[in-house]
Amino acid sequence: MNEVRYAGFWVRFMASFLDTLFLALPVGFVIYFLSDGAWFDFSQFQQNIAYAMSANASKALAQQPQTSLQWELLFEISVLVVTAAFWKRWRGATPGKKFFRIKIVDAKSFKDIDNRQAITRSLGYIVSTLPLLIGFIIVAFREDKRSLHDLLAATAVVYDNEHPKSE
Repeated sequence: MNEVRYAGFWVRFMASFLDTLFLALPVGFVIYFLSDGAWFDFSQFQQNIAYAMSANASKALAQQPQTSLQWELLFEISVLVVTAAFWKRWRGATPGKKFFRIKIVDAKSFKDIDNRQAITRSLGYIVSTLPLLIGFIIVAFREDKRSLHDLLAATAVVYDNEHPKSE
């Protein structure tokens, strides 16, 4: 690897957005239909949206949609497995990362991540999310653009120099 270019906050954000559209959303649809609607109460969600649109935020927040822990766990594990499969297949990239030509690598060697790092990084998303998304936001302020889950897993997100953008 010649020059290491760390992927910053916005390119990582956009890659995650694409992954939500192309990985998590389809998995979510499958889980919702497998659960026969028991996973998530869309009627309550729609009612809350209507309250919010009519400027009645307190009523919208008063009752949250019910979810099934069993189906939620199946969804989370399914997304983890699908994501890990892409990391293995595409050497540290998901469809969103592949589109933006970035990938996850070991922070020291800049080689492919191992299974331990993949699992640690995936579980680290929870830690990055909990304190007001600070674990993600720190990417914007660190020179090496590493998030909290990158730090926990000893990974980094870099531009893929093996497949340069054609200009």
